Amino acid sequence: MGGGVARAGKRLADMGFNSGGGVINWFPGHMAAATRAIRQRLKLADLVIEVRDARIPLSSAHEDLQSILEHKRRIIALNKKDLANPNIMQHWVRHFESSTKGCLSINAHSRSSVNELLGLVEFKLKEVMSREPTLLVMVVGVPNVGKSALINCIHRIATSRFPVHEKVKRATVGPLPGVTQDISGFKIANKPSIYVLDTPGVLVPKISDMETGLKLALTGAVKDSVVGEERLAKYMLSVLNTRRTPLHWERLINRSDQDFRRGTGTLDRDSTLRKKQRKHIDGSDVVYIQDLVKDVQRALFLTYKEFEGNIEEETELEVLINAQFDALQKAFRIPQKQSDEARLMVSKKLLTLFRTGKLGPFILDNLPEGVLQNGGVKSQ
Repeated sequence: MGGGVARAGKRLADMGFNSGGGVINWFPGHMAAATRAIRQRLKLADLVIEVRDARIPLSSAHEDLQSILEHKRRIIALNKKDLANPNIMQHWVRHFESSTKGCLSINAHSRSSVNELLGLVEFKLKEVMSREPTLLVMVVGVPNVGKSALINCIHRIATSRFPVHEKVKRATVGPLPGVTQDISGFKIANKPSIYVLDTPGVLVPKISDMETGLKLALTGAVKDSVVGEERLAKYMLSVLNTRRTPLHWERLINRSDQDFRRGTGTLDRDSTLRKKQRKHIDGSDVVYIQDLVKDVQRALFLTYKEFEGNIEEETELEVLINAQFDALQKAFRIPQKQSDEARLMVSKKLLTLFRTGKLGPFILDNLPEGVLQNGGVKSQ
């Protein structure tokens, strides 16, 4: 079994089986108008909270807005920290802070996490609070990084701190990118008056770097239909395999199997016994999510461990990925169907597990060279 952590040759995104759909672009009509509106309002903002996805701290930056943001008071909020590797996350936070940017990793659904962010906002605005009667905080970011969830949590905190009589409209939250399509705001503080302005998620008109485009799509910033689920699943498996991630799961799998044997008996390879012996609360025979995750991890681990090719070679990496699709079809208990239909079903299920953090915490971007004394981080 071959496999290195870093690839010296062709990048993963440029490989034939990953680049099949060409350059990734998604710029609906509303994004052009929204981008113009955001640019105008940024001129008036006293502070900007730039929300990024903690799994892609660089790739989720809006490149066309960076020239403006560089000259503003700014906090980079790395959201979805619960889905990102915490050991590597701390290095990313220090990296941005060393570049004279305020930075915090957050979970927009956690009140304590958002309270910490608001504390940093107040600290950053402290010098202007005494001389400005009204301050404007803008929240910006690419689609699906959690801006609306953050706005809603800020609103709940503000309402408890500063009760208001009029009903304030909450931000719309949805699982699909591009849900918020207008710009709206609400008051969060008095003396001075501080307003938070929410903005729709916008992308650049053209994502020139294919790797960036695939990472954005993999984390949900670009609609799956634009890229294709199978293409995304292939790219995801490329990342996992070249980072040797399946090997990290061996200990978890062994521990789970040992716990099961102690509790219920012998575990066979396709988990049939486990499925029969575990019942849903209503007595129906179902597959528990934790069982499914272990089966998926086991399938990827075994195919990786048993593979005798060199995954540094594009054609051989593709052979491994195809074998993993077959193994995953069994792990997901997808009946034998036409190849295209089965692969699509496998892809959708695999992407769901990844995006919900069931396969573990990941950071897909690599730290810039020199950030760590022992070199860049290439693992999950």
